[in-house]
Amino acid sequence: MGVTGEGTTARTPRVPDSGLADTVLERLTAVYGAAADPERAVAMRAYMKDVAPFLGLPTPERRTLSRTVLEGLPRPRENDCAAVALRCWELPEREYHYFAVDYLRRHVRHCSSGFLPVARHLVTTVPWWDTVDLLAAHVVGALVAADPALAAEMDDWIGDDDLWLARTALLHQLRFKERTDTRRLFDYCLRRSGHPDFFVRKAIGWSLREYAKTDPDAVRAFLARTQQRFAPLSVREALRNIGA
Repeated sequence: MGVTGEGTTARTPRVPDSGLADTVLERLTAVYGAAADPERAVAMRAYMKDVAPFLGLPTPERRTLSRTVLEGLPRPRENDCAAVALRCWELPEREYHYFAVDYLRRHVRHCSSGFLPVARHLVTTVPWWDTVDLLAAHVVGALVAADPALAAEMDDWIGDDDLWLARTALLHQLRFKERTDTRRLFDYCLRRSGHPDFFVRKAIGWSLREYAKTDPDAVRAFLARTQQRFAPLSVREALRNIGA
């Protein structure tokens, strides 16, 4: 069952009631808050181009703290996943968003296609590569792999004016390997080949480079036909490991 009661294009999912999320958020804010390092937070915020404030928790420490937060708690249901993620995203500090991404990566297999509106909200709210890329490859990609009908949603996302939705559509097959829908992959790259933004051009190259690990000849042949349509950045990224 989905968490919005609406179609997968819903823009503002409601936060479901969840006793588990209540417990997670109470523990999370207490544990993370007690470990905050304001001096380190300044440097982390600057490194991430001021996209959000930080608590100042480096990744290894943060993940150790996360294990403490989750110790003894049951496996979540879909509504719990949605509530944890959406409530984390309501908090300003970026580490809470990272916690939500890690939580979803671990439990997305328990979520249905109805979870896609939540993923869309996360991708488009306080967006930057640090959360978007993981959500694309590990959450959105997992949902599409489990329900191929969601590929039609990716067809919409690739044409969206929001560059982060387009980037997500380009990257959602990163982990598909031999299951990659090459027609969609190549079509998506061509559709956004003229995009002016660095993050979309980079994603084109990255998606092709990753698929080249599975079928380098297909990527070479595709670029041999179409290379002139792509920015040099995209081509360099695509051919980095396989050459021209």
